[in-house]
Amino acid sequence: MTPEQRARAVAEAMWAQDSASKWAGIELVEIGEATAVMALTVAARHCNGHGICHGGVTYMLADSAFAYACNSRNQSTLAQHNSITYTAPGRLGDRLTATASEVALNGRSGIYDVAVTNQDGTTVARFRGLSRAVKGRYVDESEGEEAAE
Repeated sequence: MTPEQRARAVAEAMWAQDSASKWAGIELVEIGEATAVMALTVAARHCNGHGICHGGVTYMLADSAFAYACNSRNQSTLAQHNSITYTAPGRLGDRLTATASEVALNGRSGIYDVAVTNQDGTTVARFRGLSRAVKGRYVDESEGEEAAE
């Protein structure tokens, strides 16, 4: 199994169980080893009392992209610490895209950066996620089926 095939298989297994991202309207756009791109079109239900995209929605989009990127090697990985800086508002109708990429991976700990941009390329937020690998895998690479761990 190539790294790209592994990443796709893991993403498919994760997506099958990812009710939260689906509920929010998040879409998986692209997956690769240590990278992921996810997107969301800001609907009225995503807007806060200021009439802009709720920060928690932007955070959820970034966090989901982070999760798919750091799990792409078929090692169960969880968030250890995350932070986000909002730089511009997401507005009703905007297409927000979160692009996650690995910065460092040492042992069980990883660092990932996520840029959230709108359809014009304006940066809406910058997210940094620190991950920690735990026991478990998503797919059985010898059979190509989901792992039972």
